[in-house]
Amino acid sequence: MDILSIIGIIVSLCSLLLGNLLDGGDISSLLNGPALIIVFGGTIGATLLQFPPLIFLRSLEMSLWIFKPNEINLEAQIAQIVGWSHLARRRGLLGLEELIHAEEDPFLQKGLQLLVDGKDAEAIRDTLELEINIRENRDYQAARLFEAMGGYAPTVGILGAVMGLIHVMENLSDPGLLGKGIATAFVATIYGVASANLIFLPIANKLKAHVFAENQAKEMIVLGISAIAKNENPKNIALQLNSYLNEKEMT
Repeated sequence: MDILSIIGIIVSLCSLLLGNLLDGGDISSLLNGPALIIVFGGTIGATLLQFPPLIFLRSLEMSLWIFKPNEINLEAQIAQIVGWSHLARRRGLLGLEELIHAEEDPFLQKGLQLLVDGKDAEAIRDTLELEINIRENRDYQAARLFEAMGGYAPTVGILGAVMGLIHVMENLSDPGLLGKGIATAFVATIYGVASANLIFLPIANKLKAHVFAENQAKEMIVLGISAIAKNENPKNIALQLNSYLNEKEMT
């Protein structure tokens, strides 16, 4: 569980609400149905128009990473790869064949299969890095969906404000309707700017960070498997892979 995401959302919302209360405002003044429909409906509609269905569905899957990102245990992965290198030295690359079906990660399965098939290190690297690049491009596009929402929301908020002011101008002769129109105008702007800067853009950047971390982990796997294909010493392999660990993980 990513506790920082939960804390961030709570702090952001509480700061807005508390600031509004300290300024003498009322929480109910920030609740406006028409403004909500205009801003979020318009933002979602524009986003759906921009992105294909597969990217949209992938972004929904990745949105779970905000609170529960995929666990990446680099130390355990390094130990596993070094263990493969020892096994390959004792029994040859064919000795790794029995590990393929026991491995749950499809990426690791493919790497092991390439080793067992006797592919050289360069061919293994090219094949696995192609898969990394394809997945990276798809996942970054999915993260950019939230970035796009962060771009659309303030603009749609301004549209909502203009619509509210038009409503005000149409009802200048009826003072009872002026307050409603002005409220919609200003609240729509708040919804657009706040949702972009406190929700959509932070989500996009957090997802990009997770995509980068996953790619780094896969690059490490590619380096380790390529080193096994070159029949490098397990100690040298461990030394190379440990470069991916930060100082805290290495102690």
